[in-house]
Amino acid sequence: MKAIAVEPKKTGTAKLMDMPEPDMRDGSILVEAIAVGVCGTDVEIVEGKYGWAPPGQQHLVLGHESLGRVLDPGSSTGFRKGDLVVGIVRRPDPVPCPNCAVGEWDMCRNGLYTERGIKEIHGFMSERWRIEPEYAVKVDPSLGILGVLLEPTTVVTKAMEQIGMIGRRSYWEPRTVLVTGAGPIGLLAALSLKIWGIEEVHVLDRMEAGSKPDLVRALGATYHSGRVADLEFEPDAIIECTGVGQVIADCIHKIGSSGILCLTGVGQGGSIGAGVLADVAAAAVLRNNVIVGSVNANKRQWYRAGLTLAKADRSWLAKLITRREKPENFMSALERKPDDIKVIIQFSEI
Repeated sequence: MKAIAVEPKKTGTAKLMDMPEPDMRDGSILVEAIAVGVCGTDVEIVEGKYGWAPPGQQHLVLGHESLGRVLDPGSSTGFRKGDLVVGIVRRPDPVPCPNCAVGEWDMCRNGLYTERGIKEIHGFMSERWRIEPEYAVKVDPSLGILGVLLEPTTVVTKAMEQIGMIGRRSYWEPRTVLVTGAGPIGLLAALSLKIWGIEEVHVLDRMEAGSKPDLVRALGATYHSGRVADLEFEPDAIIECTGVGQVIADCIHKIGSSGILCLTGVGQGGSIGAGVLADVAAAAVLRNNVIVGSVNANKRQWYRAGLTLAKADRSWLAKLITRREKPENFMSALERKPDDIKVIIQFSEI
């Protein structure tokens, strides 16, 4: 079968190549790939920045934002041929650490977890893949190809859960939430916040016109361009999706008293001077603020993300997928274009 694979940590090695059929040891459910979403993680692996092949193998099959159709459910009684499914990305470490032992593998303490398409397990950019029943998640069939958005939705689902859990440290009724960044994660964060009842949702991005402002306004949210520091309100919570150092710094100073800043973006930043760090600490202490990082998701959050997508307007979701590329054109899918929101590689028709 054909798969898009790379020799990890070696630039220029990504290619569409012949790979053996997926091994039964990878899972009893055989799945036909429909589509795989592309994100910055895939780009960085192709650029040789990180990535780990399965033990004893030279190549790593890319892709962690999956959507497929069950070809053979094997011995599983919970799935049927034709079901639309996505695959959970992370697997608990073999030790296991306390968090992995109770199914909170997204909070792994020792770093020995593995991840499909990233760390020591082949991903989903292949014509067929296998998965264990306990790591397969059914997709509402009415979503069709939009089910490929489930994995990025889990990122914001976990972020919202983290904010809610921290907020319960006191009497806290968040009405105003700011999302920084109007990429796929930011837009799905705005969608999720509106679906789950937040009164005022604001999204800030550098784009002044185009599809992103229109998508935000279509949700009933408010769009801003420019700097966080120039906003005329103090959010109760901020979901930061850019990873840009200056944006993060502005968020720390803009968050309201007893507010929560959840960092989901990973970017490049410079060093922080001792004076600046002391100012940040003083602001957090004097205003009872919390800064929390959030990455990956566990099965509970995958389930909740599925509920969010099932409630979403299909025509709005469809506008997030701005390009579809064939597997043989995967390098084009990795190239960021000005109007891109979510680019997918489509292996088969829905």
